[in-house]
Amino acid sequence: MISVGARAATGRRREKRAPKRIEVQFRTIVSPHQLNSRWGRRIYWSVLIAVVTGSTLVFVFPLYWMITGAMKTGEEIAQMPPTLFPAHPTFDAFIEAWDLFDIGVLLKNTAFYALGAWVFSMAVDVAAAYALSKLRPMFGNVVLGAMLATLMIPPMVVIIPLYVTIVDLNLLNNAWGLWFPAAANGFNIFLLKRFFDSIPRELVEAAQIDGAGPLRVLWSVILPISRPILGVVSIFTIVTAFKDFLLPLLVMTDSENMTVSVGLSQTAGAVSQNQIMGGLVIAGIPMIIVFFIFQRHIMAGLTAGSIKG
Repeated sequence: MISVGARAATGRRREKRAPKRIEVQFRTIVSPHQLNSRWGRRIYWSVLIAVVTGSTLVFVFPLYWMITGAMKTGEEIAQMPPTLFPAHPTFDAFIEAWDLFDIGVLLKNTAFYALGAWVFSMAVDVAAAYALSKLRPMFGNVVLGAMLATLMIPPMVVIIPLYVTIVDLNLLNNAWGLWFPAAANGFNIFLLKRFFDSIPRELVEAAQIDGAGPLRVLWSVILPISRPILGVVSIFTIVTAFKDFLLPLLVMTDSENMTVSVGLSQTAGAVSQNQIMGGLVIAGIPMIIVFFIFQRHIMAGLTAGSIKG
């Protein structure tokens, strides 16, 4: 039998041989001890609340000013100093703006252009990203680099040659003049390619063994898995087409073909400021609704495919 002393000696030797746990320490401006103190926690939460509140006010205040401006009378919105709250809130400006700007027609035109831009953008961007990710064509990295390089060019630099091209193709006052420029987007292709790269190669090879061609693999394997990133790209495309101003201003010159942003700007000089505010509020409602419905999908799609495992 092993004595008690021998067991104790064996236990001490095991403790000596056990590796020591290494604690990693990080240098910070405020030490963890100071941060966990009573005054440290108070200062931390005070600074955090101040930063979050200030950032929220910076982004939300213009929207608040637009909504409250539409509820004021023309005299109240023009008085100095301005008032933060309407003295006598009224919704007459919204009704008047709907009739004066003909916002129903403008929203219908904008939705039609945004839908077409989404269809062509998804077809071109998904095909390009799939080819670069899974088909691996020759000089694919060079092509991807050239696409990403276009993101470094200011849009104002290419607007004149783009407009000249649209005129040469006789696409003024034609929806194709807005759909063709929106068909290819380097940023969307980059997002889609990153997600497609994270899809295991074994899934594609299994489908190819079963006799599926490239188009069949894209339709039956890649697209069903890629719903998060497809939703994000769809939202970006629709919002960009909805809020675009300069290109629709140059292409859609007829009043019956204008988008909502162009139509509001063209009529703004003939109406009062509160009516302009009312029209802007109505024009912004569709995109606000889209954001609140799909905000979770935006963040989920942007992070999807960023970690391989």
